[in-house]
Amino acid sequence: MSSFRRQAPVRAPQRGCRAGDPARARLAVFVATVGYAGLVPFAPGTIGSLAGLLVYALIVWIGGGAVTAAAVIILVFVIGVWSGTIAERHFEGIDPGPVIIDEVAGMLITLFLIPVGVTGGVVGFLLFRVFDIVKPFPASRLERLPGGLGVMSDDAMAAVYANLTLRLLWWLSPRWIV
Repeated sequence: MSSFRRQAPVRAPQRGCRAGDPARARLAVFVATVGYAGLVPFAPGTIGSLAGLLVYALIVWIGGGAVTAAAVIILVFVIGVWSGTIAERHFEGIDPGPVIIDEVAGMLITLFLIPVGVTGGVVGFLLFRVFDIVKPFPASRLERLPGGLGVMSDDAMAAVYANLTLRLLWWLSPRWIV
């Protein structure tokens, strides 16, 4: 765990997963780790961001517009709060590395409502990774929110910064981003 991660506070069990419900816990860990992809021993956040890029590409490929993209972002965020809360208990830490559903949501927010092509997608990916690692204010503070809400919120804020930066780059030079 890096020095930027907060220490795990003592929390009472939450309604999301009772100790006697191992099937729900397994499902939550499966979802939070994006099909266990977050368990890779190297760069799980990067893997999660790539998964988010693939989800974005799928939305574009099926012809989904802004409403579809917004619905997917909301769905991933809500499911991420639920699964992230349970996964924190499973991994016995706050915002544990294997939990990468927050990176999936982050990439979707980063690219939301910006008409990007491959180059723009790569730039969005790099911008999100930088903002996710640096966690400028208030992203670092949002990480302190309880359970899965903290897991998801700090990456959502980092993604907003990445989205705004990508919009600025698109405004300055729209040809390369499309």
